[in-house]
Amino acid sequence: MEKVSKKEKVGLRELIIVSMFSVIAFLLMYVRMPVFFAPSFMDVDISEMPALIASFSFGPLLGFVVVLIKIVLKTLLQGTTTAYVGELSNLIVSSVFVVTAGLIYKKNKTLKSAIIALAVGVVSMSIVATLSNYFVIFPLYGRLMGIPLEAFAEPVKEFNPLVNSYLSLMLFAVVPFNLLKGLITSIFTFILYKKTNKIIRR
Repeated sequence: MEKVSKKEKVGLRELIIVSMFSVIAFLLMYVRMPVFFAPSFMDVDISEMPALIASFSFGPLLGFVVVLIKIVLKTLLQGTTTAYVGELSNLIVSSVFVVTAGLIYKKNKTLKSAIIALAVGVVSMSIVATLSNYFVIFPLYGRLMGIPLEAFAEPVKEFNPLVNSYLSLMLFAVVPFNLLKGLITSIFTFILYKKTNKIIRR
């Protein structure tokens, strides 16, 4: 009975912490930084940070749960302006980042492993974001909204001379955008993880 009780306590504690992290992640979605080289609807935020901390502390599954709840909260409370295509993209890209980093860190919880985990997570996220945007997200959104794919590059050309086509939009806007977002999120995660982990492990 005592063992069951301990398991229940741990489960309840994790549930509370994951819920808190999910709310923080949701709120961080409103702290956004525009970038000049990408489409106007692509803003940098660090909402993956709480999910990464949860992934490092409790495993990649709970990190994914934080990502999922964050997006559900955003959809329920704010609705969608992208016919849920933006939310789908957020789920795919954030999940790859958080789960990849969590899986690597889980095998060896050291400082070096954390750096490698975050670096691999950023690269993986950038690759998946580019491929999913090129083949799925932008075509789906374009079809729903009646926008030709090449039209997505037009507003960006003025600020980013490297962009002159749909493909170059992916290579010179989507890729650097995700690398920048991943780098900023990783820095904040790296700084705050140990302190946060000590508090939640008390």
